[in-house]
Amino acid sequence: MTSAEKAPVVGQQVDYRSLVVVLLSPLAFALVFASWTIFAVLGIELKLALGFGEVQFAVLLAMPMFTGALSALPLAALARLVGGRRVMIGCLLLICPFLWAIAHSNDYWEFLLAGAGLGVGAGSLAAGLVYVAALCPRRHAGLALGLYGAGMLGAGLTYFLLPLISQAYGWPMAPKLYLLPIALVALLLWVFAEESPRQPAAPGGNVAAALPGGLPPPAACRLALYYSFFYGAFVALALWLPAYLMAQYRLTLMEAALWALVFTLPGGLGQILGGALADRRDFRDLRWWVSACVMACLFLLSYPDFSMQIHGVHGDLALEFSMPLAGFAVLLAVMGLAMGIGKGSLMCLIHRDHGDDMVRSGGLALALGGLFAAALPLMFVLGNEWIGVRTAGFMFLYAALAVCMLVMLWEVGSRPRARRLREGD
Repeated sequence: MTSAEKAPVVGQQVDYRSLVVVLLSPLAFALVFASWTIFAVLGIELKLALGFGEVQFAVLLAMPMFTGALSALPLAALARLVGGRRVMIGCLLLICPFLWAIAHSNDYWEFLLAGAGLGVGAGSLAAGLVYVAALCPRRHAGLALGLYGAGMLGAGLTYFLLPLISQAYGWPMAPKLYLLPIALVALLLWVFAEESPRQPAAPGGNVAAALPGGLPPPAACRLALYYSFFYGAFVALALWLPAYLMAQYRLTLMEAALWALVFTLPGGLGQILGGALADRRDFRDLRWWVSACVMACLFLLSYPDFSMQIHGVHGDLALEFSMPLAGFAVLLAVMGLAMGIGKGSLMCLIHRDHGDDMVRSGGLALALGGLFAAALPLMFVLGNEWIGVRTAGFMFLYAALAVCMLVMLWEVGSRPRARRLREGD
C-alpha cells in the first residue's frame, strides 16, 4: 500500500499523520515567513550602509511579496500534481541559497534579486495550504488551517533574533541564522510526514493541466478578495512597522523590532482563534464585526500629530494631538487580533465552501493577498515622501477596507435578488 493510499481523506478522524502535518507545516510556514520579512529589520541597516532611499527600501520589502504572489497559483497546482509535501520541501531548500546570497551581497541589485528568490521559495505557502487542506479532518479544518496560518508568527523570530545577531556578529551572519532550522524542518517533513492523496490531473501531466481553466466561482473570488485585505495588510504592516516606529517615535532598531511584536503576536493567535470559532458555527457575519474593529483602529491610527488654535469667546484655545507609543501599541494589538480572527475564519469558509478546489480558491486568496502586500510599501512611501504625512499608509488601508466592505454590502444585497430570480424560474 502506498503512502498516498494510506493517507487520510477529508472527514476522517485525526490520526498521527494529520497531527504530524498540523505540527510541522506551521513550522515550515514560520521559517518561510521569517525569511520573507528579513528585510524588515536587515533592510534598515542596509539602507544606512548602502545609502539607498525610501523608494528603494520599499521595493526591497515588496519584492519577496511580489514574486511569492506570482508563484502561488503555479505552486499550488504543482502540489496537486506531485504532492504538497514534495513542493514544500523543495521550496524550503530553494530558499537556502538565496539566504546565503544575501549574506554575501554588496550591491542593491544583488539584494533585490536575492529577495525575488526568497519570494519564489515562499510559494510553498500555497503548496502547504493545499497540503494541510487535503489531510486535515473536516470537523477541525478551521483549527488546522488557523494553526498553519499562525506561521506568520515567524515575523516575531525576525524581530527578536536578527537585531541581536546583527549587533553581535554583523548583519551578514543574520541570514545564515535560518539555514540550519530550514534544513532541519525540511528533513522532518521528508522523514515523518505522509504525502497527501494526489488528485487526478487532466491529460498532459503538467502544472497547467493540473490547474483548472478559468477563475473560481464568483463566491470564491469574493472570499479571496476579503481574505486578501487582511492577509496583505497584515504582511505589509509586519514589514513596515519597525521602520515606522523608528522614524515616528525615535526608537532604536532593537526597540522598534520588539514593539512591533505587539502586532504580530496577537495576529498569529487571532488566526488560531478565528479558525477554531469558525469550526463551531458559520462565521459569515463575523466579517462585519472584524472589519468594523479594524476600520476603527485604522481611523485612529490615521491621525497625524497636529496642533491647532481656536479663537474662543474668552480667548484662544490651543489643541494638540500626538499619539503616544503606548496608545499606538494598544491599537496595533487590537487590530492585529482582529485581522488574525478575520484571516482564520475566512480561510475556514473558503475550505468549507470550496474545499474541493483549494488549488484555485486558496491559491487565488494568497496570490491576491501577496500582490496587495507588495503594493502597500510603495503606498506608504507615497504618503511619506509626496504627501508628507507619515500616517498616510493607514489612511490608504482605511480606504481599501472601505472598498471591501462595499463589496460585502453589494453581496448581501444581491442574495435576495438572486433568490427571487431562481423562484421566478
